[in-house]
Amino acid sequence: MEEKALDIAQLKSFSPLDGLKADNLRSLAKKTTVRELSPGKLLFKPGDSDKRTYYVISGSMEIYDDEGVLSSVTGGTAQARNPLAPSLPRRFGARAVDTVRYIAIDSDLLDVMLTWDQTGSYEVNELQSTEDGGADDWMTTLLQTKAFHRIPPANIQAIFMRMQRANYGAKDVVIKQGDEGDFFYVIVSGRCAVTRETPLNKEGIKLAELGMGDTFGEEALISEAKRNATVTMLTEGTLMRLGKDDFKTLMNEPMLQWVTFDQAQEIISRGGKWLDVRLPSEYQNTHLDDAVNIPLYFIRLKLSMLEKDTSYVVVCDTGRRSSAGAYILSERGYDAYVLQGGLSRTDVITPRRKAE
Repeated sequence: MEEKALDIAQLKSFSPLDGLKADNLRSLAKKTTVRELSPGKLLFKPGDSDKRTYYVISGSMEIYDDEGVLSSVTGGTAQARNPLAPSLPRRFGARAVDTVRYIAIDSDLLDVMLTWDQTGSYEVNELQSTEDGGADDWMTTLLQTKAFHRIPPANIQAIFMRMQRANYGAKDVVIKQGDEGDFFYVIVSGRCAVTRETPLNKEGIKLAELGMGDTFGEEALISEAKRNATVTMLTEGTLMRLGKDDFKTLMNEPMLQWVTFDQAQEIISRGGKWLDVRLPSEYQNTHLDDAVNIPLYFIRLKLSMLEKDTSYVVVCDTGRRSSAGAYILSERGYDAYVLQGGLSRTDVITPRRKAE
């Protein structure tokens, strides 16, 4: 399928997109492309549950079910102003009659934007400066993460309005390993390196490289521990930062899913996995059967080891480190839970579960 740049006027011709405020519509347009579907190809089938909102720009699409074709939708008509079979799971399928040009929008992102417009005063241009015309991109990137869909729209509005802008030069240290945590950061422009100093490597091991829309600094705020890594600017850049108290109230609490041990066992029985974020030495001493061990400070580097279609119950001794780990996973689209109280406050570690 070929993708082409989107004309904002085309986006505004659809309902309810025509109700979005100008800057929010422009922000959405940057994340939307026009695609082409060849004759006879399926766009979706009955029963599909993918959270996408589809609109036909040109060409004809037939709507069908198990008994046959029900109707057709042709681009440019009044019927095409509305999304194709929007209910989930879809009761109908859609098949191209001829070459069809269409757009697909993340339904959750669209819903959040519509909710903002109808319940609050948020607009992108309230937050972007004249010297940084692309400032809305980092916000749209954050909105498209599944974790942000858990945060109430009023909270998201408050988050953006309470963030402070800070400019940095290349090689500037934003946070230093061992310092107290004070802010949560989002990169608006520029790139950063995340490094961790070890007894054998005082220069620091590079854990990750971060760019626009990426976040950091949450671990220390959630676990109330000192910074476990250093973040240094690789280039000049601009960051937005949110204070510790605001972060905990507006972001941390809505995004974390806490479970009891019984609830955790139910998740594991359905195919979930234990994720132990303690140090290897702690894990080797005692751990849950079949638990995966990725120390908290390595989580960003080892994300590729984890499966997006698997639920993870994150554990540590008290719940502090595991809550920070679960936050990072949730922020990146994983289904993550935190064991209440951690391992040391339960009887979940029994002799038969101890490492041999």
